[in-house]
Amino acid sequence: MRSESMVKQLDVFIRKQVATDEFSGCVLVAQDEEPVFRKAYGLANKSFNVPNRADTKFNLGSCNKIFTKVGVLQLAEHGKLSLEDCVSRHLPNYPSRVADKVTVNHLLSHTSGMGHYWNERFEASKHKLRTVDDFLGLFKDDPLSFEPGTKAQYSNAGYVVLGKIIEAASGQDYYRYVREHIYKPFGMNDSDHYELDIPIPNLAMGYTRMDEKGQLLKGPRRSNLFHIGVKGSPAGGGYSTVDDMLKFCTALRGHKLLNPKYTELVLQPTRARTVEESKPRHFGHAGGAPGVGAIFKMYLDLDYVSVVLSNYDPEAIWTIDKKVEDMILRMCRRARRNC
Repeated sequence: MRSESMVKQLDVFIRKQVATDEFSGCVLVAQDEEPVFRKAYGLANKSFNVPNRADTKFNLGSCNKIFTKVGVLQLAEHGKLSLEDCVSRHLPNYPSRVADKVTVNHLLSHTSGMGHYWNERFEASKHKLRTVDDFLGLFKDDPLSFEPGTKAQYSNAGYVVLGKIIEAASGQDYYRYVREHIYKPFGMNDSDHYELDIPIPNLAMGYTRMDEKGQLLKGPRRSNLFHIGVKGSPAGGGYSTVDDMLKFCTALRGHKLLNPKYTELVLQPTRARTVEESKPRHFGHAGGAPGVGAIFKMYLDLDYVSVVLSNYDPEAIWTIDKKVEDMILRMCRRARRNC
């Protein structure tokens, strides 16, 4: 089977998802930093019938954690912090019952015992959360769920604290630091934490069937503006494009963001490779929220990268991600047969 046929099959599959209103967004697959598939589907704004484009900006959800992790490791590489530092070293005013126990590495690895910030305070103030300090105030007084380092628990609050540590160690606002040290140097000009009450060109509106408790509702999709905050945090909610995510991948693989030692700390594989290579080794992250779906993967042994960004609820992106992975594996098998 030729690569062109595989690409066509992927396009046909995604169009079927679009026809049943299960997907809206953009998909990119690249080999050796060159796109082999790059297409947009659905609408960025239903009210004005504006189509998604290949350069449309989508909410990344928790994929933004990758940039926060890179920022922390950049500062570690330059000697401005250590992964073994306790939070209290950089944030002396943070409650000591947490800050004296939790290290930077605990926060990076989700073993801190911290939780999330989607609580009543978030619901009451999400329309005015614009700084890292604003987010810290949502959970700063919360106790730890367990002794740091003894368990793993995914934590959005922990990555907000990492954002504040970036501010303390760099002397820069978190959003400015990421913009100046990750986005701008590598031409990621369509990536940022945008404030949604300021008009942003070519930004996809999110559409959801979820209620505020995450339960799926019947009926038409609704705008997600009343679900998400006015601005994202170091834990997620920034925006990017499939092209900018590819630029990030190129910079990371080329050791332009971090030296080889610290790059290796980023590129921890998320899945073990099987004999059949049905689940190849990869680094990446996923993000999901009402009207937000994102998956970014770097296939570590195959020189492929895939990006699926959506302005619909996240369930459909997993189906497309599986199809993309299947296509990549078939392409790799075919290439080996032709060697």
